[in-house]
Amino acid sequence: MQVAVDISLYPLDENFIPPIKDVIERLEKHEGVSVDRNRMSTQLRGEFDIVMSALTKEIGTTFDRVPKAVFAIKILNNPVN
Repeated sequence: MQVAVDISLYPLDENFIPPIKDVIERLEKHEGVSVDRNRMSTQLRGEFDIVMSALTKEIGTTFDRVPKAVFAIKILNNPVN
């Protein structure tokens, strides 16, 4: 099943831009995950298991690297192309 995910990262720190850029760049390296950036959020598209695996890995990495952070995530199944 195809999904579309809208994800935003809010690092609770003054220096918030580098962690946001880092997670987006790491997500872009996952094969099978299409990544589109904009000023408010990042959209991911792909097969459910592949997208969720990438998210799980990169959210975990971010939580290891950033002391306090919030991810806001919306997931849509069967998106219209």
